Amino acid sequence: MTINTDIAVLFPGQGSQEPNMGRDVAEANADIMALWKKAEKISGIDLRGIYWDGDEAAMADTRNLQPALTLVNLGLWIEASGSLRPSCMAGHSLGEFSALAASEALSVEAVLEAVSLRGRLMADADPNGNGAMAAAMKMKLDAVKAVVADVAESTGEMIRIANYNTPGQFVLSGTKAAIAEAGVKIKEQKGRAIPLKVSGAFHSPLMADAAKELSGYFAKLSWNNPKYPIYCNVTGEPADTAADLKEIMPKQMTSSVFWIDTITNQYNAGVRQFIEVGPKGVLSKMLGQILKPVADSSEWESLNLGNLEAVEAFKTAK
Repeated sequence: MTINTDIAVLFPGQGSQEPNMGRDVAEANADIMALWKKAEKISGIDLRGIYWDGDEAAMADTRNLQPALTLVNLGLWIEASGSLRPSCMAGHSLGEFSALAASEALSVEAVLEAVSLRGRLMADADPNGNGAMAAAMKMKLDAVKAVVADVAESTGEMIRIANYNTPGQFVLSGTKAAIAEAGVKIKEQKGRAIPLKVSGAFHSPLMADAAKELSGYFAKLSWNNPKYPIYCNVTGEPADTAADLKEIMPKQMTSSVFWIDTITNQYNAGVRQFIEVGPKGVLSKMLGQILKPVADSSEWESLNLGNLEAVEAFKTAK
């Protein structure tokens, strides 16, 4: 693979978890294993027990998942970073916190505390179970927007597009009644509506109380200018100063994730290689759909560094 300087490092978020994730890297690097132990103290959760020996239900719990996946992403970054010279970074939803640590905008400890708090807040934000999310598939954006507008008007309930993932995949967030009605309308238009197993309506105004508490934590932190510009979920645009990130990040929990804009803007800025640092390669699989309208597949390339073997192969090739 030809490596050039126009590299974007991408960190995945919730949905990329898998059993034993991060174990090979931690067992090969004492510093990374120490980071897992530190995160367990910060979060009060037996993260290794859950993800290296545990059950799927516990793995999907956002309280556990947010610190654990951040650890996996950062462990892989630590292993690969000596051979990587990115021009920018981005992270999908939870993955954005990995970018904050990897770019040194925040310390690793501050990020682990933040995602542990974020996981608890998001899990507890909807104690009555009023919120829901669903993926809208096989429909264009205009059609999805029309469904959302129609449902909002007919039900009077809150609903919005929470994730602009690819031109054929959008995630809706809102009340259970609104999401159910949207599912009916999506199917009527020959699309697919896939309910998501989440504990609330993430990336929507229904997260406002949780976002307020997380914002209070952000305000106490010492922010640095990032070593690499971070294309933010909230805007799809790069932020390269501590002041920008300090202003933008408190909005992340209630804002939509503009991932299509993020990737398209990185490409338009000159990125020609996208390296996903995290398990499963979910973001890598999205790239072809996102970039198809603006670039031929021969004009860019992607790589997933999802485990120690992939990282070592990358370092050898480099």
